[in-house]
Formats: sequence, C-alpha cells, structure tokens
Amino acid sequence: MKWARALSAALGLLPLAATFPAQAEVPSCRLPPQVTAPALPAPDGPRRALPIAGYTLALSWSPEYCRTRGRDPRAAFQCGGELGRFGFILHGLWPESSPGQWPQWCAARPVPAETVRRNLCLMPSPDLITHEWAKHGACMARTPEGYLRASAALVGSLRFPDMIGLSRRPGLTAGDLRAALRKATPFLPVSAIRVKANQRGWLQELHVCYDKGFMPAPCADRGAEDSAPLKIWRGS
Repeated sequence: MKWARALSAALGLLPLAATFPAQAEVPSCRLPPQVTAPALPAPDGPRRALPIAGYTLALSWSPEYCRTRGRDPRAAFQCGGELGRFGFILHGLWPESSPGQWPQWCAARPVPAETVRRNLCLMPSPDLITHEWAKHGACMARTPEGYLRASAALVGSLRFPDMIGLSRRPGLTAGDLRAALRKATPFLPVSAIRVKANQRGWLQELHVCYDKGFMPAPCADRGAEDSAPLKIWRGS
C-alpha cells in the first residue's frame, strides 16, 4: 500500500518513494519565520527500554482543546489563529509493548529549532513536539526528524469525515464517528479506532492502533463504546 511504503521510507527502511505533508487537518497553515526550540523536558517517570509490539497514533480534536485556551499564551500557535484553524492535530505517535507498559524516556538528542518550525502544522506546539520526541519518539526512531516523518506519513494516510456535519447529527454516537472514519479511510477497520471523550461526552481524541509492522490492528482499549453518545465542539 502506498501509505505503508511512505511510512517505511520515513523510518529509513526503504528509499523515499512517497511523502505526505507534515500537516494536520487544516486547509492552510502559515509557518512562522522562526521559532525557539524548547529544551528537552525532565522525565515524568522511569526510563523503560522495552521491545516494541505495536504503535498508537494519537490525534487531538483541536476545537475542544482550544475551547478554554484561546487566550493562553502557551497555546498561541494552536489556538490563537496565527497558524490557522485546526481540526485534528497530532498529539503523538507512541510505541507500545505489553498492556499497561510502553517504552519511554530513551536517550534523546535535542530537537533543532528548524525541525520544530517545519512541523508546527502537524503538531502546533513547540513544547509538545519536544515532549513527544523525548518521551516516546526516541524509543522508536534515531532522530526527531525520522520520528516526525513517520508520524506525518501515518497522519497523511488517513482521510477524515465531515466533522462539522457529524457535529450537527442528532443522536451522534462514538460508533457513528468510527463508521464515518472507516468510510473515509477504507483500509482502516473500526476495531483499530479508539474514541476518547471527556466526562461530559465531548470528543477529545482519536487513537489509531497499529501492529509492529504499522498495519492497523485492534485496539486493546476502544475507549468510548459504540453506543456512547458523543458531542463534537465545532469551535467559535
């Protein structure tokens, strides 16, 4: 499959045959001329060098995240409109091991400022870029550039449904969202889609589960059940 070949290329396993833009679900994104790269964060847990059994691609629904952060300077790139108005953005690509265990906080090199800048349309937060690379990415890729290319290849392989239309559907459920994503991205089985909602039933994230060969695989935890009511914030 074309998307799988592109992902293999991003990981350095094959010569580059196809590429996807390092961009989230946003019609247009205006990169700033320069940014400052944050220092790598201090670990919030122990280092775990574990064998990788699969991966989770975590996508955050930006309108819900920005619902209460429009004036937060720490969320200015994502929520302030400077780069654009986002739909789904990359939260992270996480290597997985056994249930409840995952590799984390492997030895990581700093992320160059230009690498941060170039990936702000994919993950519009310098702090999040450095955090996800340091905590997760360094356990699966040799460089932050390789980690972000792999993430962009996976995001670029997905097609998203009409989220505004879904948000207006009476009686929307988590199963309806899974079915809509499956229809938009035919190779993706609904069993590989985890829907994460907050306690009030508003969509927060979608997770796509993969095996260690980056083929879609059933999620051990599917999040919200298909029958669970779901609301989608459209933004202001």
